[in-house]
Amino acid sequence: MKKQIGSVNCLYHLPTVLVGAVVNEKPNFITIAHLGIMNDRPPHHISLSMGKVHYTNAGIKENRTFSVNIPSENLMTQTDYCGIVTGKTTDKTTLFQIFYGELKTAPMIKECPVNMECKLAQIVDFPTHDIFIGEIVQTYAEEAVLNEERPDLFKVKPLLFDMNSKRYWSIGYPLGNCWKVGMEIKKKMQE
Repeated sequence: MKKQIGSVNCLYHLPTVLVGAVVNEKPNFITIAHLGIMNDRPPHHISLSMGKVHYTNAGIKENRTFSVNIPSENLMTQTDYCGIVTGKTTDKTTLFQIFYGELKTAPMIKECPVNMECKLAQIVDFPTHDIFIGEIVQTYAEEAVLNEERPDLFKVKPLLFDMNSKRYWSIGYPLGNCWKVGMEIKKKMQE
């Protein structure tokens, strides 16, 4: 029997990222785990849900650019710290080596194995949150995490965030190939 547990978001575990933006002419980073993929064909778009109280929002709105940096498990402490303190009073850039790409106003973190440089496409305004939709202009990846020119999830070792347990998790092992494992059922249904 199933038990009703109320309006609980059960879509966690989500990747934890460091979103970069220039705010008041200084680079800043914030830890975010509420993000999504908008489409899988170019131009690629992603969405970020960020509370309106966050300092970084102003920089994204002003420059119309941001970065999405995917930290590995080894950056868990620094990533968590960037979500605990505000850029209004703390310079988080002292934790990282910063670089810029084509857009010049989307700071990225060298220590993160994958970085996506985005230009702002749209803002969806909710009472408490801004949903930033960005077009990925360029992706940067360490060669060590690539497999056939694409980031390999197992090599990246991203941090996963779970709001329900208030913990970071690591990625497990692959279970099967998408669009292949279900073919057994499809074949049986066609017989």
